[in-house]
Amino acid sequence: MDCDLLVIGAGLAGLVAATEAAARGLKVIVLDQEGEQSLGGQAFWSLGGLFFVDSPEQRRLRIRDSLALARQDWLGSAGFDRPEDHWPRHWAEAYLDFASGEKRAWLHAMGMRWFPVVGWAERGGGLATGHGNSVPRFHVTWGTGPGVLAPFLRRAQDFRASNALVFRFRHRVDGLIVENGAVVGAHGAVLAPDAAERGRSTSRAVVGDFSFRAGAVLVSSGGIGGNHELVRQSWPRDRLGEPPAFMVSGVPAHVDGRMLAITQAAGGSVINGDRMWHYTEGLRNWDPIWPGHGIRILPGPSSLWLDARGRRFPAPAMPGFDTLATLKAIRATGYDHSWFILTKAIIKKEFALSGSEQNPDLTGKDIPLLLKRLGKNPPGPVQAFMDKGADFVVRNDLGDLVSAMNTLTGEALLDVEQVRAAVEARDREIDNPFSKDAQVTAVRGARAYLGDKLMRTARPHRLLDPKAGPLIAVRLNILTRKSLGGLQTDLSGRVLELSGKPVPGLYAAGEVAGFGGGGVHGYNALEGTFLGGCLFSGRRAGRAVGA
Repeated sequence: MDCDLLVIGAGLAGLVAATEAAARGLKVIVLDQEGEQSLGGQAFWSLGGLFFVDSPEQRRLRIRDSLALARQDWLGSAGFDRPEDHWPRHWAEAYLDFASGEKRAWLHAMGMRWFPVVGWAERGGGLATGHGNSVPRFHVTWGTGPGVLAPFLRRAQDFRASNALVFRFRHRVDGLIVENGAVVGAHGAVLAPDAAERGRSTSRAVVGDFSFRAGAVLVSSGGIGGNHELVRQSWPRDRLGEPPAFMVSGVPAHVDGRMLAITQAAGGSVINGDRMWHYTEGLRNWDPIWPGHGIRILPGPSSLWLDARGRRFPAPAMPGFDTLATLKAIRATGYDHSWFILTKAIIKKEFALSGSEQNPDLTGKDIPLLLKRLGKNPPGPVQAFMDKGADFVVRNDLGDLVSAMNTLTGEALLDVEQVRAAVEARDREIDNPFSKDAQVTAVRGARAYLGDKLMRTARPHRLLDPKAGPLIAVRLNILTRKSLGGLQTDLSGRVLELSGKPVPGLYAAGEVAGFGGGGVHGYNALEGTFLGGCLFSGRRAGRAVGA
């Protein structure tokens, strides 16, 4: 054998699994089709949000959270209803125990820290037992995605120095080696060296081939968000309608989903392939890194959300509340885009952009820059999109705004009087401290939480109040991101056949395994749970192989 464990994919889940196995005395080889400059994979680009339950950060903000409440939220969101949800349900229970137990202490001991204001993502907007987070649980890591990766990169480099862990970059796996029903290695192509910056497309020129044999193989590469053809093939038409003709990409092109089919060919079962998580608030990046590069707005609750024809979406299709309900509503219109209408007062307080590169203050741990978020103007990256982005319109008058919105799309889809009626109806609900409008009520409720009042929710005001202006319209695109299904695994990370038996020698972790079990999130995610799923499934699998 060339090694005890062969890890395919050098993203967060792969790094966690590799370092956990190396810590238990195994010799590990890690393969990745990209160069060393892309070490860490998608996690590098993330905002670094982590889902904790009853954390010190929550308690300091007087948030009362508990394992029972988190379980209610998770299961209400997941909606497990299939026979193949057996292992995903077990993974969900195990992950909740982890998130409410040793997860934070484990990461804190490695040097990880978190921004003190806990975010309230994916709020639901329905009943207590339905989808959404009942309380804020989104803990942004100090240092964002690179801050999450840092301790595992340090561990990997330490093991690399002692030759317990070896990286083989630009090694693209084309197949797994199966002998007598067991997976004993992998083979593939060595790609030409390419010094392209992280995230940019790289050459696929082949300069050689390889074959490695191992005691066990762990697959940790399997997202599909960079492969729009595969996204459309997997799209749940019965639940979300037809897939969009146009989407922007929230992940680089190398997130192509190749390892799902390759592992399936070796005997592994893929379940819940129709469950996916794509965002509805995507912007075309004015300074793209990868093809079709999109950035997601992380919105506060106040923007008015209209469809492509200027009709307001009903609850729970409100900013930051229910991603898939909103995606379904958008697809039902027959158009690929929708609109936010808001004011400068809203955008400066409520707009954040997802991604490490869009948050230089948090990523760079720059407190003076961070304090500028409390100023009178939008954060620098948001202002850059306002000035240079293809999806923004800024005007002082609503009629001029709607006219410019039609010009932007090249179609006269919006009637100014219809849009004005929607805006004015919403504005009338602001005059009292109570309202029948679900969104206005939700905005007032959000401000009862200190974190939202300080940093994420603007004071309720009329959109047509000139003191809050100018008016801003933002065209929103569908942005590809995560697949929620994947390789079926047991709680040790062993990949299972359709019969439920483990495939000897084969393990999986991260997105390729649906972040655990082949779909730990069920139909819906609660945010802050993708990185956490990589951490937990990678740790489980790496320790199981090491045992």
